[in-house]
Order: sequence, then structure tokens, then C-alpha cells
Amino acid sequence: MTTHLQIRSAGVSVVVLRGGETQTETLLLRRASEVLKGAWCQIAGGLEAGERAWETALRELREETGLVPEELHSAGMCEQFYDARLEGIYMAPVFVAFVDTHAAVALNREHSEYRWIRLEDVDEYLATPNQREMFAHIRRHFVERKPTEWSRIDFKNRGAT
Repeated sequence: MTTHLQIRSAGVSVVVLRGGETQTETLLLRRASEVLKGAWCQIAGGLEAGERAWETALRELREETGLVPEELHSAGMCEQFYDARLEGIYMAPVFVAFVDTHAAVALNREHSEYRWIRLEDVDEYLATPNQREMFAHIRRHFVERKPTEWSRIDFKNRGAT
């Protein structure tokens, strides 16, 4: 008998950043749906038919917050966790969206509230170890350093909305 864990990758995670060199904030949303109800999370969502992962990131950002990024980057990592319901590993590519400091957030019904949190304070809001690792990676590679051009997704010239 062969045993194995299924690896499922059908969605994305998006970390939203605003601010600059002196202070960077990230957007956290409080979940209103049954999955992780009440937990503070980054933006996440599933791919739709024919959609590329970066297109899903833009769509989910717009649907969940009304925001459109000034820049979108691949974070160069995947969020991953064991899902006991599926008896498998869930993996989602992570994207970083930089938005204007004054951009207005408009939540959809998936979330009950939002907060802009200083990036150095974000760990106290996060529910899972994988989220803390993801945000630590973002701090190291997108805040403490300028993001490299290879990670930038030129969505404005690819016909994305």
C-alpha cells in the first residue's frame, strides 16, 4: 500500500504594503467567513478558470479591498500548510502589492474589518506560524532591501485590469 500526501495549489496569497523608508505598514483583514473566522489574515483567494496566478492576485486584491497596486511583485516563496481536512499540503504563491499611502480600502463581505499595521508589529496579529514566516520573508526582501526587478510583474502592460 502506497501512502502519500496530496499537494494542492489552487490559490494565491497577497501581502499589501504601503509607506516608505521610515515606516512600512501592511494591510490585515479580519475573516468573517467560517474558515479562520475572526483571524487576521493577508489577502488570499482561489484561481478561476484560465487565470494566471498574478491575475488572481490582482483580482482578489480588487474584490476584497477595492485596491489597485502601484507595483506587484512575486515574493519568491509559497505559503504552505498542512490541511487535515484534505489530508494534504496546500501551497499558494505569495505576491507583494505596493499601494499608495492614501488609497482607500473597501471591504467585501468576506471580512469584517481591516487594519494597517506597522510591519514590525504584525506578528502579534498573525494566527499561524506560516504567516509569521511569510511576513518575515517579506520584511527581509521587500522592506529592508529594495525589491529586485526580476520579481516585478509588469501587469499594466499585459492587459490586466
